[in-house]
Amino acid sequence: MFFERPESGETAILVHIELSSDENSEDPRELEELALSAGADPVVFLTGSRADPSPKFFLGKGKVEELAGLVQQYQAELVIFNHALSPAQERNLEREIKCRVLDRTGLILDIFAQRARTHEGKLQVELAQLEHMSTRLVRGWTHLERQKGGIGLRGPGETQLETDRRLLRARIKAIQKRLEKVRSQREQGRRARQRAEVPTVALVGYTNAGKSTLFNYMTDASVYAADQLFATLDPTLRRIELDDVGPAILADTVGFIRHLPHKLVESFRATLQETVEATLLLHVIDCYDEERQDHIDQVHAVLREIGADEVPALQVYNKIDKLPGQAPRIDRDEDGVAQRVWLSAQTGEGVALLMDAVRERLGSDMFHDTLCLTPDQGQLRAQLYAQGAVLTEQVDEQGHISLEVRIPMRDIRQLLSRLSIPAERYLPEQVH
Repeated sequence: MFFERPESGETAILVHIELSSDENSEDPRELEELALSAGADPVVFLTGSRADPSPKFFLGKGKVEELAGLVQQYQAELVIFNHALSPAQERNLEREIKCRVLDRTGLILDIFAQRARTHEGKLQVELAQLEHMSTRLVRGWTHLERQKGGIGLRGPGETQLETDRRLLRARIKAIQKRLEKVRSQREQGRRARQRAEVPTVALVGYTNAGKSTLFNYMTDASVYAADQLFATLDPTLRRIELDDVGPAILADTVGFIRHLPHKLVESFRATLQETVEATLLLHVIDCYDEERQDHIDQVHAVLREIGADEVPALQVYNKIDKLPGQAPRIDRDEDGVAQRVWLSAQTGEGVALLMDAVRERLGSDMFHDTLCLTPDQGQLRAQLYAQGAVLTEQVDEQGHISLEVRIPMRDIRQLLSRLSIPAERYLPEQVH
């Protein structure tokens, strides 16, 4: 049986089963937040426990009967499981309880589909949805799939399913081709930034930690920010100017979540590449959240999965306005390096401290030394002044110039190269 999706306001029953065989079970409260983010109206939460999921229904027979009764009682249009269901389990449950069933992966895909705004984001979501749907095609055609006998009942179902599978494969291939083009364009932009040695600072964190609010405050942008899961889906890049560092790119990325479906990680690899290629990660953490340590661990797990766990990171403990008596501050390690900043993106308290910490972390590769220039090197002197790099200047009787200079290493390298001056003349330690 196939259940049409209503336009809006779906009455939903949520199901969470504690499995003794599953050490990394999902959070029931997170399922409710996900359901609300998708626009569902949860009316009841069915819970229980089992040693292992049933291969046929995931639930035991008694729980299936209880669920069917709740569907009738509340006239539910949708049942959402806080677990990954197999296509067969979804199909069997729908047939038994006479209601559409959605698992955790399908729910997250639905939210992503609602939130995608850019062409790339929509393509990535559609790819993930089609790959998820390809194993569930039979659900829509149960009236045609009786292929065991009966006059007039042989053939059409198989033909329709094969047609659908072929169309799906063709569509997936087309999307992958278009995404490859988008990835290529994004890679060109990334290479251009790397050639110019413009550092990229990427905001990462558990969904709803306040990344977009912080991004807006730091860049005066107007990225959509709301108190809900996956409020922002598409990556946004903005240029910012940092004293002593120069221009940098700030990237707001998709929020992470516990056990982010692998299909989504694969589909969003181009977007998440901004994180992998970043110079510095700002790991935004909701310091008011009771489960903040668990969320920190989940973000680290996703960073490992996408290969970004080696990128230097600065922790940003956000929402201190919700903690009475918590003042903005920078926590440093024994070497004096900034490791953690406490702030409120909502009120702006501590954001200036964050900018200072980012400048410190990015500015660690600074050239600060005295250059001795001959009288014929006026062009180098003029360029250093133009970049605001000269701190002091002294000229001796022979016209030799001593300049105390502070400038990002990348800029002094570029400047010397542009003026055809051998780098080893002024940067011997860095060259050899």
